Amino acid sequence: MTDDRKTTPTDASADELIAAVADERRRTDAQAALALMREVTGAEPVVWGPSMIGFGTQPYTTADGKEREWFRVGLAPRKAALTLYGLTFYGSNEDLLDRLGKHTTGKGCLYVKRMSDIDEGVLRELVERSWAGA
Repeated sequence: MTDDRKTTPTDASADELIAAVADERRRTDAQAALALMREVTGAEPVVWGPSMIGFGTQPYTTADGKEREWFRVGLAPRKAALTLYGLTFYGSNEDLLDRLGKHTTGKGCLYVKRMSDIDEGVLRELVERSWAGA
């Protein structure tokens, strides 16, 4: 079966992807988040598609019933915010999100404008919990 997804693992370098981010603050924040995720997971990052960086894999089923693999936790240095993946599913981790600091959430995404706006210790707890599958 062929994989028809546009966002799949690549051989690109996560460090090079982040180094190419034009905005210095976003680049620095992405480097800090990448280092934290590397440390917590003990895994090396994989670039998925052109701009997402993921750690580990986990299975999921799409709305049409297809079985897929996706990364367990990850990030993307987007223009509007640093986007963190795998930390907020279906209202999970509210206890930690309440203590995190300034952020917004989407369906499975956590958006942070500046790392200085959040408590990195709480972010570490979020990554640890998500990585462990809690």
